[in-house]
Amino acid sequence: MVEANIPEYVPGGLVIAYSICTTLVVAIHLIALMISTCILPNLEAVSNVHNINAILDSPHEKLHRYIEMAWIFSTGFGIFLFLFQMALLVWVRFYPRPTKLEGSTQGSGAAIAATCIIIPVIFLFFGFAVVFYKQLISHKYEQSAKGLEELESIAVQLDGRRVQNI
Repeated sequence: MVEANIPEYVPGGLVIAYSICTTLVVAIHLIALMISTCILPNLEAVSNVHNINAILDSPHEKLHRYIEMAWIFSTGFGIFLFLFQMALLVWVRFYPRPTKLEGSTQGSGAAIAATCIIIPVIFLFFGFAVVFYKQLISHKYEQSAKGLEELESIAVQLDGRRVQNI
């Protein structure tokens, strides 16, 4: 998809948009791959250790933001850019050829059909991403709230024991 024979009659703006989108798709996935490759050995090293302190001191705990960033870049932004690149590619490849006949739309039907398919797919992708991320955040919130409730009940029990001992 990176290599394309682009005819001269395709507008420069469309070619520029296609080249920018292609560059971003490749760059974002390479950045996510680099982050994942750097963090994975640390995760494997910690998983082989059976000491709770080693797990708590693991770099992946400190680098969780980078892990999430790699996931968001590769999965979220990368897939959106890939879908957008597909639409641009179809327009670049099937851009209407200039003909001597007025009103000739040779090739534009394919580009319009592909665009009509990709637009709903992009909306479905965004809808799924929002619902999934919302549920993920809700789960993290519930786990944190549960942990705080447990700490609060332990504190109440400890305060009750202190009162009894006085």
